[in-house]
Amino acid sequence: MQPNSNNKKTINEKELEILKYWEDNKIFEQSVKHPASNNSQNNEKGKKRKDFSFYDGPPFATGLPHAGHILAGTIKDSIPRYHTMQGSSVRRVWGWDCHGLPIENLVEKEFGLNSKKEIEEFGIGKFNKAAADSVLTYEHEWKKIVPRLGRWVDMENSYKTMDSTFTESVWWAWKELYDKGLAYEGFKMMHICPRCETPLAQSEVGLEYHEVTDMSVTAEFELVDEEKTYVLAWTTTPWTLPGNTALAVNKSIDYIKVKSLKDSEVKNFILAKSKFEEYKNYAKDYQEFEIVEEFKGDKLIGKKYKPVFDYYNNPESLNKIEHSENIWKIWHADFINDESGTGIAHEAPAFGADDMELAKENNIPIIKHVLMNGSFTKEIKDFEGLVVKKKDDTMSTDIEIVKWLAHNGKLFEKHKIVHSYPLCWRCKTPLLNYATSSWFVDVPSIKNEIVSENQKVAWVPEHIKDGRMGKWLEGAKEWAVSRSRYWGAPMPIWKNADGSEVKIIGSIKEIATSSNNDFYVMRHGESFSNVNMIIDNGNDLNNHLTEEGKVQVENAIKEFKEKLGDKKIDLIISSPIVRTRETSVMVSQALDLEFIVDDRLREFDHGDYDGRTLEYFYEKEGKEKYLKLNSRPKGGESHQDMMNRTMSLLEELDKENKGKSILLVTHGGPMRMITAGAELVTEEKILEDEISHDIRLYPHNAEIRKLNYLKVPRDETGAINLHKPYIDKVVLKDKNGEEMKIIGDVFDCWFESGSMPYAQLHYPFENKEIFKKNFPADFIAEGMDQTRGWFYSLLNLGTGLFDESPYKHVIVNGTILAADGQKMSKSLKNYTDP
Repeated sequence: MQPNSNNKKTINEKELEILKYWEDNKIFEQSVKHPASNNSQNNEKGKKRKDFSFYDGPPFATGLPHAGHILAGTIKDSIPRYHTMQGSSVRRVWGWDCHGLPIENLVEKEFGLNSKKEIEEFGIGKFNKAAADSVLTYEHEWKKIVPRLGRWVDMENSYKTMDSTFTESVWWAWKELYDKGLAYEGFKMMHICPRCETPLAQSEVGLEYHEVTDMSVTAEFELVDEEKTYVLAWTTTPWTLPGNTALAVNKSIDYIKVKSLKDSEVKNFILAKSKFEEYKNYAKDYQEFEIVEEFKGDKLIGKKYKPVFDYYNNPESLNKIEHSENIWKIWHADFINDESGTGIAHEAPAFGADDMELAKENNIPIIKHVLMNGSFTKEIKDFEGLVVKKKDDTMSTDIEIVKWLAHNGKLFEKHKIVHSYPLCWRCKTPLLNYATSSWFVDVPSIKNEIVSENQKVAWVPEHIKDGRMGKWLEGAKEWAVSRSRYWGAPMPIWKNADGSEVKIIGSIKEIATSSNNDFYVMRHGESFSNVNMIIDNGNDLNNHLTEEGKVQVENAIKEFKEKLGDKKIDLIISSPIVRTRETSVMVSQALDLEFIVDDRLREFDHGDYDGRTLEYFYEKEGKEKYLKLNSRPKGGESHQDMMNRTMSLLEELDKENKGKSILLVTHGGPMRMITAGAELVTEEKILEDEISHDIRLYPHNAEIRKLNYLKVPRDETGAINLHKPYIDKVVLKDKNGEEMKIIGDVFDCWFESGSMPYAQLHYPFENKEIFKKNFPADFIAEGMDQTRGWFYSLLNLGTGLFDESPYKHVIVNGTILAADGQKMSKSLKNYTDP
């Protein structure tokens, strides 16, 4: 751009000027809050505005925004802006996706961690703390770039999926689904990521398919009652052969027995007749093929064979295997045809969906010879510890298996194949089919309703409805939502030791316990700053109690001692500020007990307003905004900060004492927040109380109250923290009084993002009216890939919980590719800085 020589404003200067005007005059806030002007064609002057509802899908703040985000953001801004100009009020609140493997992978990379074992040795608490700290790494850059697009969205009051309020709403949703019979635990064949050691949902598996080169292997299984006769079974997963427990044929297919020579040794082979010529060409080491018999597959059914690997072929191992009487037999399977392989399949039920179904139907044994981390178990002596599929290396272990087969005379042929294979969408490790337990949402039972709701949605482009989205919904399976990981919202499922009793928790209060101590809290008596309505954070050493204040304290102590009766106060803790110290001296003398000082009981930090009048403070900050938990006056602290520090003291005192009576002497603001924190009062109730005083959170001077202290998981700062390891310490009781512990799994992060319509508002615990006004959304927008992600999870949960789609209109944008032809990605860093 040429220098500005004509005093004309550049585009950049104009944009900055407009942004400043919008900010100074709070234009966006007014567009949401105020009545429409009398110029609007849809509203008359003073007429209440209608609402247009918009949901913003939460991005991760683990990387800088790129052109893909900018495209989606422009669409997200245009439609709400249009409806604002048409006279509607459009609530637009930003959100952050905080949990899941994307964050875990970053932390693993930062600390050089390569497995779950290494994470646990590192420390789950330390690991999750690092994850929490890294979540909003680029929040500042997003807050800078998004407004530069001219986009209107509230980023200051953003929701975060890691907040305890968000998680509590997710818990509520899970319990609702469970009570409706739509959530259950099951043992199923699933795709797992061996590096991350966790199952993936069907929708996640579909996100990352790559062309890979693998081995197709045909092994020789010798029949027990026919020496030198071998059934040729094929597989594209040689690593599953040590876990073989059956062979499968189709009773209606034509099979043949072929006599052949290898190094002058005569062998008979059995395979599908239609595959003879193909496999004769593969078998380079054999000569003089002769068909000696032809028969239907039913002749083979029930025959026994010798396993190619004999790791489990001993009495000790067989005694431990359920249904071992059925091991190493040939079975009929409808899924076998004479077009694939040899027409005979090797079955390892723990690692294939069809294999597992066949095993269930016929009581075929299941052997799990590979651990969740993808390595062979100790029983597989020749390959113990070897990982079956590695990132960027799908064949090395299979090659070792093939070498063993060849060396031991069990290999008929091998050849390479190229096929599409699923990788973990985050770490790009090849996935494994694996029989494991998981918790599911029973999508198939409500599939008809989901499909019906999708038909009511207006999709742009229109073909998405019956195309990509519609076809995906038609084939929808159970949604696996449990993840055996660490940084995520814990599943609120407690079990007793033998698993005979399960408790599903739907709120934080359900896990709250009472303290063994009695806690009392007192506000100081009237001081000069109270009389003059002046803010004093504690810097005015001359701000003493007034004579009236001293009388208030004397009267309060007298009344308090009468209520205590024979009980004694064991401990007095005071704020360090003059007016509270003076109050504590009087209390100390009356109770004949020394007090100690703790800075966590200090006055609310009003920041730059210290020394100003309360009237001035309210004028500048607004009384409603001032009490919002995360609102922060310039240079000061938030009410959430104040609640956390006072609760950290309460937690500490509770751990260090038992059966004690403890009095805390503090100020009005801290007393309000320690009461709210101890009794789990919601932000909505705090704001309502400031107007109605129904529960009278803010105390009178010298008021003393007993706290109903509900103990819930909190971290070192005093904040409610439902993450590991804090939640793991919560122990419940079953009907017999035995301990119940949380299962340890966390939610799939797609379950969380799909919960945002209600969880962003902490519904149903508060904001019921706001939720009701905004559900379902009139409009949402994201990229094409979200038909497998956010759009899908929203629709499942909306239908399951509320019997309707949570959105009415969707705009789906395409994908902007990077210069390398791949999708722009934070993990690949293949985009330029906007």
